[in-house]
Amino acid sequence: MKKLVLAAALTGAASFASAGTYEEPVIEAPVIVEETEASSSAAGVWVPLVLLAIVAAVIAAD
Repeated sequence: MKKLVLAAALTGAASFASAGTYEEPVIEAPVIVEETEASSSAAGVWVPLVLLAIVAAVIAAD
């Protein structure tokens, strides 16, 4: 009985030891998407300029 238990234990240990080979893990680089703010920044510049022109026209009209 002892030999059977010992054989089963050695068989289990051997199967875990030879489960596979070690390979370096493959890590994919994250994809970085940079949003362009050309349209939104252009709108952000025009709105204050238009307001400034309106204020200047109101002041000039007085």
